[in-house]
Amino acid sequence: MMNLDEIEKNLIKEVSGVTGVPDGAYNFRLNGKSIGRKSSDHINVDSLTDKNGLKITIQPGTKNEAVHIPVIIDASGHKETVHNEFIIGDGAEVTIVAGCGIYNCGVDNSMHNGVHVFRVGKNARVRYIEKHYGMGPGAGKILNPTTELYLEEGAEAELEMEQIKGVDSASRKTIAELAAGAKIKINERLFTHGRQTVDSKIQVALIGEDSTADIVSRAVVRDKSAQNTALEITGQSRCRGHSECDAILMDDAKVKATPILNAENLDAELIHEAAIGKIAGEQLTKLMTLGLTREQAEAQIINGFLK
Repeated sequence: MMNLDEIEKNLIKEVSGVTGVPDGAYNFRLNGKSIGRKSSDHINVDSLTDKNGLKITIQPGTKNEAVHIPVIIDASGHKETVHNEFIIGDGAEVTIVAGCGIYNCGVDNSMHNGVHVFRVGKNARVRYIEKHYGMGPGAGKILNPTTELYLEEGAEAELEMEQIKGVDSASRKTIAELAAGAKIKINERLFTHGRQTVDSKIQVALIGEDSTADIVSRAVVRDKSAQNTALEITGQSRCRGHSECDAILMDDAKVKATPILNAENLDAELIHEAAIGKIAGEQLTKLMTLGLTREQAEAQIINGFLK
């Protein structure tokens, strides 16, 4: 694949699931440079002229197509900020697979700041998959994603955002504004271990009538790591919003979950749920009676929780 070594291939596979050159449009980025790019008949992948990043345009009416834009870093000390803009035409349906993987074996921190802005046209649908992953015995692996979404009337967005493992520090921010009849579903999965830290903020504004939001954030926090999550929904019209924070706390870790509901209209229906707890002893016992070690049983429970 594009003259990548085994570590680089593994990073791409972890964050995007790609093991070869994908069908359709794509852009692969390694240590700040594009190493492969392709547009399709209905999707244009171009460089921004005023910022470091991409402008990806999906033509109106496009159906069942995908764009892959993984980023990988394996040069210790490499730091970058990348801006990507997505223009999704009216009535289009597209899947966008992003994500960043960092391998660091040196003494200097490596960092990727990714800013993704989505403008989703009327009645368009976008599925956005973003995974973050770090590996290597070196200094910090730092990933700071910012995602902004602006949904026009009847548009739909589904976000699957996951921090797999190995990320030492992350500051995550997701912002969405919805017009009438628009829908958004956000599934966030965060895993931290060691002394890793994550700060995640999700803010959704339900501006148009009959707009809806469903946000679920699940976290596993172990060793001496720490997570801080804030989910905020603002209802400015007749709308429905639901958010849910669930966390498994282990060892000497710390977790904070903050629900924020702002109702600015009499017909705004907003709900929040939250739960923080440890792995139940009976769950471990049941799995261990089936022949699993304690470590294997914990891993099985964690994997099921984060699905």
